[in-house]
Amino acid sequence: MSRAIFKSTSIVGLTTLLSRVTGLLRDMVYSQAFGAGTLMDAFLVAFKIPNFLRRLFAEGAFSQSFVPVISEYKVRRPHDEVRALVGGVVGTLGGLLVAISMLGVVAAPLIILLFAPGFAQQDDKYALAVAMLRWTFPYLFFVSLTALFSGVLNSYGRFAVPAFTQVIMNLVMILFAVGIASHTAEPGVTLAIGVFVAGVLQLGFQLPFVARLGLLSWPRWQPAAEGVRRIGRLMLPGIVGSSMAQVSLLLDTLIASFLITGSIAWLYYADRLMEFALGVFSIALATVILPGLSAHHAQGSQRQFSATIDWALRLVMLLVTPAAVALLAFAGPITATIFGYGKFGEHDVRMTQYGLMAYSWGLLGFSLVKVLAPGYFARQDTRTPVRVGLIALAANMALNVAVVLPAYYLGFPVPHVLLATSTCVSAAVNALLLWRGLRREGVYRPGPGWGLLLLRVGLASLVMAGALIWSAGEVGVWLEARPVERVGRLAVSIVLAAATYFAMLWLAGLRPAHLRAAAIPPRLGKGAADQL
Repeated sequence: MSRAIFKSTSIVGLTTLLSRVTGLLRDMVYSQAFGAGTLMDAFLVAFKIPNFLRRLFAEGAFSQSFVPVISEYKVRRPHDEVRALVGGVVGTLGGLLVAISMLGVVAAPLIILLFAPGFAQQDDKYALAVAMLRWTFPYLFFVSLTALFSGVLNSYGRFAVPAFTQVIMNLVMILFAVGIASHTAEPGVTLAIGVFVAGVLQLGFQLPFVARLGLLSWPRWQPAAEGVRRIGRLMLPGIVGSSMAQVSLLLDTLIASFLITGSIAWLYYADRLMEFALGVFSIALATVILPGLSAHHAQGSQRQFSATIDWALRLVMLLVTPAAVALLAFAGPITATIFGYGKFGEHDVRMTQYGLMAYSWGLLGFSLVKVLAPGYFARQDTRTPVRVGLIALAANMALNVAVVLPAYYLGFPVPHVLLATSTCVSAAVNALLLWRGLRREGVYRPGPGWGLLLLRVGLASLVMAGALIWSAGEVGVWLEARPVERVGRLAVSIVLAAATYFAMLWLAGLRPAHLRAAAIPPRLGKGAADQL
């Protein structure tokens, strides 16, 4: 592995870790200050709607379409044309987002009915969600342009700035939750205003860095421009293919709106813990490899393209598998230590624990999708992920309708667990079909040693799981302990589990050289390592 890609992945991983840590702090503040009742259910729906659209259009289909095109412009065209492309995309996308945001504010009552129809049965929750959405929906405009500029910066090797941007969001929301919302007559609406403010600050933070690259120009409405049209053509079918995880999670919210109060919050907190593990490594790795894969495709370097995917998949199996096992075996202690305070009582902890256990095994599927999808988008192929995404979405919807709702009405005590399981099945289907497609097209050819790697990882994970189960104990014991005792015990358990896992890998014969030999890393561009 070259020093450039190692440095890039390390920087993005560490910065993303900071983002995830502050995100957990934000969610801890939410859980302690507001619990898992009506306010949080309404806020999470009002925040999830623009956040879903952001991931669907901006970080999903748009980023996967924009980065390959701007990477090609960077390699084959002069700087002025790259600058014109950025200006045209900013003006065109920005104009559409303004119109969509205005429509969202006006149609907030209908949107809540669409995304959380169960709220209509509870007038107070419905009215609160509508009021919140009118403040959170414009966040879509600011954060989508932030994602656009993140793609520009990533294409030029500036990975740290985009990765740090989310930290701003978390800090602003912590400030609003602790310092402002809890002291106002309408804390839910105040939280929603915090989302709006965070979006403005995130966009403003990135503009100076884009300007330093000489790529910041006055936005232009240019939907007919060649580069803009290409991005649009790639983006439309990619909306489904690149964001199936988000669609599945949104379907969970829709179904959960019919369940008992608290279900949305329990799923949210469980998902946040799973997303923490996903973001620390998998998203960082996918962010780094996409520009390199795009460059390999533009240069016709098929062997390096395949080797880069193979190297990324090996790292996913090596690092994400034990994380998924740990979330399953240690879900109770993790939930109790992070969220089990204030208004978030023992019942909320146990319900979130069950949700996390259900989400845990899906972590591997979500991570594989993050790494496999760039193998299509870097080649500007969005049709295949669409077909795959539709199949995965259909599986999720079928399970929700055929299993989850009937189980709830028949009295199943924890129906939100079935929602999480359904989402994980969808992710597994998505990952399997994406992998099979790359193999069939001959784009990806696995290197030697995969069987032995899986055997070593499986054995090490099994031993680690035994150690975690032995040290977990009862959740009630964790809740009775003081916060500092919980944190200390959790930290020691995680360190010992990691040491056990890597010691078993070493005893099984795995060495760092085995991973380095499997990869031919992508070139980030001239001077990319120095730009970081």
